[in-house]
Amino acid sequence: MTENVINLHKPTDPPTGENAPTVLTVVPDPAPARPVPLWVRSGRAIKRAATDEGTKTVVRAVARHGLYTFNGGRIVARRTWDGRTGARYERMIRAAEAAGNLEVAEEWEERLQRFRQARHHRRMDLLHSPVEAAKGVAVGTGMGVGVLVALGVVMAINTKRPADVITPLAATIDFIATVIRIVQIVWGPALTIAPFLALLALWSVGAHQKAAPSWSMPEHQRSSDGEPITPSIVVKALRDLGVPALRSAIKEMGDAGASMLGPIRIAGCGVEVDVTLPSGVSTIEVQNRRRKLAENLTRHEHEVFITIPEAARTVRLWVADSGALDEPIGPSPLVTDETATADYKKGKAPWGQDLRGDAAQLSLFQRHLLVTGLSNQGKTASLRALALWAALDKTVEFRIADLKGVGDWGMFDGLASVLIQGPTDDDVVDATWMVEDALDEMNRRIGVRQQDPKAVFNPLVVIVDEAQVAFMCPVKDDQKNPYGGSKATSRYFMAVRRIHNQGRAVDVLMWQGTQDPTDQNLPKLVREGAHTRASLALGTEQQARMALGDKAVDGGAAPHLLRQGLDKGTLVVASDGIAVPAGQASITVRTHYIDDDAAKAICERAKALRAGITTLRAVDQREERDALADILSVLGDAPRLFTQDVLKRLAVLSEDAYGAWTFGDLKGAMEAYGEEPRKSHGRMAIHRDHVLRAIAMRDDEGSASASE
Repeated sequence: MTENVINLHKPTDPPTGENAPTVLTVVPDPAPARPVPLWVRSGRAIKRAATDEGTKTVVRAVARHGLYTFNGGRIVARRTWDGRTGARYERMIRAAEAAGNLEVAEEWEERLQRFRQARHHRRMDLLHSPVEAAKGVAVGTGMGVGVLVALGVVMAINTKRPADVITPLAATIDFIATVIRIVQIVWGPALTIAPFLALLALWSVGAHQKAAPSWSMPEHQRSSDGEPITPSIVVKALRDLGVPALRSAIKEMGDAGASMLGPIRIAGCGVEVDVTLPSGVSTIEVQNRRRKLAENLTRHEHEVFITIPEAARTVRLWVADSGALDEPIGPSPLVTDETATADYKKGKAPWGQDLRGDAAQLSLFQRHLLVTGLSNQGKTASLRALALWAALDKTVEFRIADLKGVGDWGMFDGLASVLIQGPTDDDVVDATWMVEDALDEMNRRIGVRQQDPKAVFNPLVVIVDEAQVAFMCPVKDDQKNPYGGSKATSRYFMAVRRIHNQGRAVDVLMWQGTQDPTDQNLPKLVREGAHTRASLALGTEQQARMALGDKAVDGGAAPHLLRQGLDKGTLVVASDGIAVPAGQASITVRTHYIDDDAAKAICERAKALRAGITTLRAVDQREERDALADILSVLGDAPRLFTQDVLKRLAVLSEDAYGAWTFGDLKGAMEAYGEEPRKSHGRMAIHRDHVLRAIAMRDDEGSASASE
């Protein structure tokens, strides 16, 4: 029979065999976990208590009020020292010397001398004051006793009682004794309470000055959003800017560093202050640290603008209220006022608001316009807003080429005499013909003006949106001249350039909108020909210089610091047609946004002012003529011919092509190939050899282009 054995111990090698007992091994439970030591539990509890929000609040409160009292004592001590000594005057002298203002330094030195003289007189007076005081007390006491005795005599005569002679004197003595007893009673508690009252006074001074670090403040006060800009904050921000010379100068000035600051003025949705930099600190050093300055002022970079006013060694800081630039500015007056009209010559277009919150209005009279920026930043909307205002003047004619072709200018159908919409090469060709027709109109007007200097013309506004498409177009005409490009053979480039040169005099204006400017898609001569240059957000400072020019950027214009996607419709404008603060080269404008529906409504009002206009979808392209071949033909066999005679013969050859030509057109046709008219016997003439060389050069360029 098999024996069952329960082994309660750790089994050894079990027996083997047929009769081996069945061994049931009971495995004991694992050892219980060791208890957590008390010091570990206490540490965890302390950690939880230390990280608890309530504990943090208590610690911050204790630290805050303690520092209020301590720093309040420092402030009172400093004020007392300043009042008793000439420390304040000495700081002012150092501040004026650091700023290079010697006249102010001399003035403060004179004040210091007067203060020292007055203090000397006061100290000398103290030497004689005990004797004078004793004499005064003796005389006063004697007179007082005499008065009291005299009063007693009067009372004794009145009451017929001799004892009343000393009654006033006795009453006075009793009153003095009573006051002494009151003082004896109050003196002890007053001595006990006085230190607490003194601490309370110091705490009040520190609390009023917020003399505690920001980490100890309550949550709503620790937030940097909306922190007001004060002189001390501006001085500290400049001191911590990382300019050694500026930091040293402010350190020498002490608290008088605020003497660098002009008055802090409310300016729209922010404040404005002029800072006169100490000697040895240049304005560019501050401009190049815009982000750090903004952070020191508890603002974002886009909320601080640094410009250079007229005063030497001065920067003008405009600091926005926190978050104010992210708020919309409201609708355009063109939308809210259905009776609004326009006057191209004397009026100004309501474009938006400047940073001060004032209305930003732009004069369009005889000014070429360029608006540029990165894609999808509001370029078309800002350009179209100006056109919508000008459309309310019925004398203004529009010829528009939208080389984006998505309908942004579709509401001008029936209002513009030419409307081209599309991004293709054919659309660029039509746009080029449109600009060249405007050039012909300009030349015609110049001819009329030469005959009648008082002639007046209706304004003709030629708008090309997405002009970079035209400049980058590779298509060439039958004479191998490219439509795009930036060479003298480029048809679009040369037409725009000639309108820039002479168009404003006869009210033929060129408005262009282009994106992401480079030397290839926005040639230098074209961008510098615009009287009004405006830029939305850009990628680099180099692009900003292309868009606005070196003068504007050196003066503080910074479209490259605008936030892409967030600052849509915000433009930096360089123009004499808008009110720019004195001494500045540019102004930042937040433009009104006019949506498509509102734009259509404004265009309908503009159409009602005009007779019916038939809008052309394309420009009739005239027969192509070879200008050089025609010039050679009118020369005939003559070795040279005066330019006036050449122009007359060309007009006879083709009135449509050459009837409006001027000397500039004739010169340009030859300059494109390295030749130009020369003087002969004191008059400008065209030489046959020069024309032949120009034709040969053109043919060589055409052959080279074909081989490529």
